[in-house]
Amino acid sequence: MKQLTGSEIVIECLKEQGVDTVFGYPGGTILNVYDALYKHQDEIKHVLTSHEQGASHAADGYARATGKVGVCMATSGPGATNLVTGIATAYMDSIPLVAITANVGVSLLGKDSFQEVDIAGVVMPITKHSFIVKNVHELAGTIRRAFKIAKSGRPGPVLVDITKDVTANLADYEYKEPEEIKRVTASIKDADIEKAVKLINKAKKPFILVGGGVVASDAYKEFRQFAKLMDAPVCDTLMGKGVMDGNDPHYTGMIGMHGTKVSNFGVTESDLLIVVGGRFSDRVIGNAKKFANNSKIIQIDVDPAEINKNVVVDASIIGDAKEVLTRLNNSIEQKDNREWLAEIDAMKEKYPVTYPTDILTGPTVISKVYEMTNGDAIITTDVGQHQMWAAQMYKYKEPRQLLTSGGLGTMGYGLGACIGAKVGRPDKTVVNIAGDGCFRMNMNEIATAARYNIPIIQVVINNHVLGMVRQWQTLFYDKRYSNTVLNDAVDFVKISEGMGALAFSATTLEEFEEAFGKALEAGRPCVIDAQIGEDDKVWPMVAAGQPISTCFSEEDL
Repeated sequence: MKQLTGSEIVIECLKEQGVDTVFGYPGGTILNVYDALYKHQDEIKHVLTSHEQGASHAADGYARATGKVGVCMATSGPGATNLVTGIATAYMDSIPLVAITANVGVSLLGKDSFQEVDIAGVVMPITKHSFIVKNVHELAGTIRRAFKIAKSGRPGPVLVDITKDVTANLADYEYKEPEEIKRVTASIKDADIEKAVKLINKAKKPFILVGGGVVASDAYKEFRQFAKLMDAPVCDTLMGKGVMDGNDPHYTGMIGMHGTKVSNFGVTESDLLIVVGGRFSDRVIGNAKKFANNSKIIQIDVDPAEINKNVVVDASIIGDAKEVLTRLNNSIEQKDNREWLAEIDAMKEKYPVTYPTDILTGPTVISKVYEMTNGDAIITTDVGQHQMWAAQMYKYKEPRQLLTSGGLGTMGYGLGACIGAKVGRPDKTVVNIAGDGCFRMNMNEIATAARYNIPIIQVVINNHVLGMVRQWQTLFYDKRYSNTVLNDAVDFVKISEGMGALAFSATTLEEFEEAFGKALEAGRPCVIDAQIGEDDKVWPMVAAGQPISTCFSEEDL
């Protein structure tokens, strides 16, 4: 046992947890921690982002790409509040993240002191837990608990706020091995498994919907075995991408507002829907009262709060997806649903997702990225049309390949996440797909990538409008384009070059292919400004609040 300052205890606790990278931005109250970090820079890499929001998104991207806990740091007041959007993003998508902030000294708390804010209170609704540490003797235990909470059960973000005097005070420190994170199994009841198996055995038209819980549980191998035993078609949510190989013949694509007709119509016609690690988001189910009305529904989730929350189900199994799927795989016999699968195959022929292939559009950009990366890249996205095209056109082979803000829908998420993913997985090609509206929000992080020479590829699908909002304005607001036109003099190539990146402009598919080829070989951050038409749309789609069975394409109009 030795005596250390609170700041040194923070660093030692991070080392205990196996943290090798922290994303952050220093300031007055957290200076002591940064001073301690300076002395351990050979053990913990710190990535200085251009904005604290970039740090929280980078920590999130790192966590999604690696399966580890992401860590970000910020100072008090505005530094801490700038993390809030990233923390909320991680919370909505169940991403394990620990945010460490510092606050004013205990004697200054509650006095509206300079750069004081109750950040633990601010983030309470968007974290699994938030702490404020006012006693140095409680610091190590709190940090260890924060990591355990972030990783256990349904993962999520945790905030630890530390007063400045605690970062300077002395306390005894003794190394502790991190506690083993046990899978949630006590809640898995034999009777629930048996009920599910009975429903499975009766089904003639089963459909499986996979969500992000299977990714979080690292259960994709068990899931694929289950899908094979079920001999059933499989669709996914945005968060479940890659659990089922995008080229698997049983795979029908994404479900929901911009899901395929095959998934939306197939689920509507099924007699059993098995949902694994999904929470029935409104963008997935459309009108809840008319969702899968012909089906018995089995929901498998680690979080009991999700059962019957958005959709009332016929059976549920509460527990870790990996363990539940293992038990189901041991309890069901090989099914033969060839007649049902023939119906699904007929739907695939009748309702293909098609776009023009010979001009520069969002879908052709994504298709070219898929082709030129052999389907092996990690794709991060921002939010909007480009996000949906990335979900539709890139065939993800495995989980943790698509990193995107699903629940919160955070514009500006992708670039920070791209940096975090590349830092965590330097072996992978990492590409961020952004619209021009999203890129404007956090494009300052190109300077971060350039400073550390992190060789990411930023593709801006530039239609000079807020594309998804414009699509709604076209279809539902009589083309009243209120504040969605971005037709100004901003030059993304010059801006990106000014921040230290290699940059290209592309107006044709041939120019894009040439630019992307150079970016793959560059070994440095690259930005490609891909100019597409302002009225390109994402098809198919379901109007807000309508049943997914009303899914329509351009030709239907």
